[in-house]
Amino acid sequence: MSVSAGAFYAEALARVNRMYFTQAEQITAAGKLLAGVIGNGGVVHLFGTGHSAAFAMEMANRAGGLVPMDVVALADICTRGSEPWRVIADPATERDPQFAHRVLATHKIAPQDGFIISSNSGRNGSTVEMALEVKRRGLPLVVVTSLEHSRRVTSRHPGGKRLFEIGDVVIDNCGPYGDALLTDERLEAAVCSVSSITGAFIAQMMTAEIVRLLLAEQKPVPVLISANVDGADEHNRMLRDVYAGRISD
Repeated sequence: MSVSAGAFYAEALARVNRMYFTQAEQITAAGKLLAGVIGNGGVVHLFGTGHSAAFAMEMANRAGGLVPMDVVALADICTRGSEPWRVIADPATERDPQFAHRVLATHKIAPQDGFIISSNSGRNGSTVEMALEVKRRGLPLVVVTSLEHSRRVTSRHPGGKRLFEIGDVVIDNCGPYGDALLTDERLEAAVCSVSSITGAFIAQMMTAEIVRLLLAEQKPVPVLISANVDGADEHNRMLRDVYAGRISD
């Protein structure tokens, strides 16, 4: 395989197509689950560590996105809590289950809420513990992960589970083991990761399904307008006020 912009385009597009044709049913199921959450006045909380945090950013606080989306991040133990920033810089943090509970303690989680947890590997302790705690609370959980990768690794959680073994709906991002796509015999490892790309498609496809279902049920669809459009600040502020204290700024 060659390493070039064209090669990456072809390989990434093939993964996006694979995701679309194999995961459409799961994405529709996730949309139904989450439309039920929002339609009943709930908030969808989104969690991911490392680059998987990009998935939460793709669905929350952006133009064309839905208002009741709350980004839940490891950094919240610093920005909302009292932990020093060096804790976040330590790679061991995302592998430690206890931090899931510290993060959740900084958010208001209601009985009508739901969760999306994204993790390419689905193995780290904080991610698995977050998913387990969501299910202990009886909340609906959508998982986005690489099944190819996760099935080839062991869990770093003491309970031994991986993320895909916990979710109510599991969506495969169709990324390869190790995430990177391109290889060359002169390289020691593959280059150019794809999970953020397929993840962005999944996030926007889920958003579209949620909106479709809310419209079909004639329920309000609170959509954010780009802050760079005139009048957006007032529009967005009015919608966010409904969820004050329950969603991230």
